[in-house]
Amino acid sequence: MTYIVERDAGRAEPLLGALGGSAVVLDSLEAARRRLTDDVSEDVVVVGADVDLQAAVAFAEGYRLTRPSLGVVLVRRRVESSVLSDALYAGMRDVVEERDLTGLTRAVDRARRTATAIRDQGAIEGIDVRPRRGQVVTVFSAKGGTGKTTLATNLAAAIADNGRHTTCLVDLDLGFGDVGITMQLFPSRTIADATGAGAALDDETLDSLIAPHSPGLDVIVAPVAPDEKEKIGPDVVGAVLDGLARRYEFVVVDTAPSLDELAVAAFDRTDTLLLLATLDIPAVKNLKLSLEMLDLLDYPVAQRRIVLNRADAKVGLTPEDTERTLKTDIAVRLPSSRDVPASVNRGTLIVLENPRHPVSQEIRALAHRIVGGEQPFLSQPSPMAGGQEGRGLFRRKRSS
Repeated sequence: MTYIVERDAGRAEPLLGALGGSAVVLDSLEAARRRLTDDVSEDVVVVGADVDLQAAVAFAEGYRLTRPSLGVVLVRRRVESSVLSDALYAGMRDVVEERDLTGLTRAVDRARRTATAIRDQGAIEGIDVRPRRGQVVTVFSAKGGTGKTTLATNLAAAIADNGRHTTCLVDLDLGFGDVGITMQLFPSRTIADATGAGAALDDETLDSLIAPHSPGLDVIVAPVAPDEKEKIGPDVVGAVLDGLARRYEFVVVDTAPSLDELAVAAFDRTDTLLLLATLDIPAVKNLKLSLEMLDLLDYPVAQRRIVLNRADAKVGLTPEDTERTLKTDIAVRLPSSRDVPASVNRGTLIVLENPRHPVSQEIRALAHRIVGGEQPFLSQPSPMAGGQEGRGLFRRKRSS
């Protein structure tokens, strides 16, 4: 069937009539995303004239790489050259005027034929054109106070880029997570509400955990009561991250300052691991121990990135000293600024509030490297029973 995204029932009715009884009307792009997660065989989504253009563009861009066979057909009241340019650049199959119902039918037929050709060509050439898994980016520090949550929240917003990329931020500091209060989100449900489902987490339960923050960026917060942490096992964490990776382009994980089994569940699904430290001996020592532990667990070195926060602080220890101690290069150096804690206290994200700030520019540069292909999208992994092995590039090697 074809999905028609249109909030206005009056505008949806003629579109539905033109496409026949096999079409289904949905009231939002998010509803379409949920349907597409379950229905991997659908080839066409028609985006109605009542849907915001930039949201439609972000929707199409999100599936251009992750689901290349999916055709998005845009309906507008008038087809202007600027609209056509934006739509085709985003990878939409066609743009038609709202009153041109014959043109809509033809556009949908073309999109279906194109989808079939893409799948057939993929089968001939051995290319996997199934829906792909989004990237999981995990932020970790074995020491508190390094700015881990500040980096995770701002990085998630920078990756989302005002709706250009679908992104979900997950707070896995289950005892004392600060993502919710940092982003001024106080939803009624948290990750603790997934405990009953275990590894068999369904889409409806997952949906209930997600709180929207800004265009393209959703959040799952940590439990309010620290004792709820005991109810959440690695199977729940794995099910949540696997479910999110099927529907978002990027999943950003903020971890607790502890290399425990929940962190390992996240690492097993991680494509890019950001290891955070500051210019003080305890933080560098803990980072060195973390690197040694990651080596023992056979996590690949290639996916690790060292991030040094407050890298210009004059405290008698330099970034070069840190690199010599760790025997590895620092990938990102974030400058010190009083504006960062001030933005936290205001409940804002500095990358959104002040995009030109030096800290914002460094975080946006990191986001650009992640989005731009430093870690490419992964083909959908082979299904495994929950808890046996991770699904990401960080999956540990089995001992021989």
